[in-house]
Amino acid sequence: MTAFPKTESMEQLDTFIKSNDVSLVYISREQCSVCHGLLPQIESIMEKYPKIETTQVSADIVPEVAGAFSIFTVPVVLVFVEGKEYYRGARIIPLEPFEEKIKQIYDGYYE
Repeated sequence: MTAFPKTESMEQLDTFIKSNDVSLVYISREQCSVCHGLLPQIESIMEKYPKIETTQVSADIVPEVAGAFSIFTVPVVLVFVEGKEYYRGARIIPLEPFEEKIKQIYDGYYE
């Protein structure tokens, strides 16, 4: 399984979102057990959609991410299409509907 690359500043994150057609941002905190449990499952799903770029951001390392994206709980999964937020899932993310949404985005954008 491929681990998501880490982004360690808002500047890096802004560049990441703007420079990719479709991107997924996984926002977590170091002491969040839900975050650590969900991440491998999201990574596994995203392996099926290789054209979607992914990154992980720790709100502990980049605290301004919470204000920039109005985040009140973690984990948060954000999907951007051409720089605009297209999907948001927070805290409890049902994996089957999440994958259906990712497949819909992928098929609509890349096929």
